[in-house]
Amino acid sequence: MRTYLVVIDETAEAKTALHYAAVRAIRLGRTVEIVALIPPQEFVNWAAVEATFEEEAQLRAEAAVAQAAGELVEVTGVQPKITVKRGDPVKMVREAVEESENIAGIMLGAAAGGSPGPLVTHFTSIAGDLPCPVIIVPGNLSFEELEKLG
Repeated sequence: MRTYLVVIDETAEAKTALHYAAVRAIRLGRTVEIVALIPPQEFVNWAAVEATFEEEAQLRAEAAVAQAAGELVEVTGVQPKITVKRGDPVKMVREAVEESENIAGIMLGAAAGGSPGPLVTHFTSIAGDLPCPVIIVPGNLSFEELEKLG
């Protein structure tokens, strides 16, 4: 089954993109995969401190994806696949796309004001080289507006 890949973090625009992915998945008979990214930690000289930072980042990512998945199921009934990846966000998204032949699109939320965000900026600049569309969801749209667009 074809799948929308949604990168989730703690931002409102990520939740907006996730909701739109669910709306599209319902209408088109597709699924949703949520990817939570844990960026690499800056080098810390003390191993115990670095391990604590990494553990906290892992827990934050897992909590964000669990909350997003729970809200998605509650609001739309869509049960997403969940993946947590550690490393460079751009590389991890590319890896997720390359690992699956079923990705129907990369769904990214753009910040409502200012820069759209680093993933949106990167993936729109290389969209012509990807095996699937990049779908940019404006972060200022309400869930009701997204459902009308669906």
